[in-house]
Amino acid sequence: MTHRDLDALLRQLVILGALAVLLIPAARGSSALLGWLPLWLLGMPLAAWWSLRRFPLPTLALRLPQRRRVQARRRRGHRVARALRIARRA
Repeated sequence: MTHRDLDALLRQLVILGALAVLLIPAARGSSALLGWLPLWLLGMPLAAWWSLRRFPLPTLALRLPQRRRVQARRRRGHRVARALRIARRA
């Protein structure tokens, strides 16, 4: 099976799984043998398809601006001022 064949198969499985979850109420439930059915009908084929395409990041995540975070700076003389306050109390 070639890469293109596997890609087409996984795409069809994702579409069929999505249709099953949307249209068949029993497909939204849980099975004693398999567990949560939407995971197997939609989640696992999506994860396999995503890994086949080498884990590309969503375009939305690439467009978000990155914030600059400034590291907090220590106050100068903080220890000296504290020592003076303690000395005044004594």
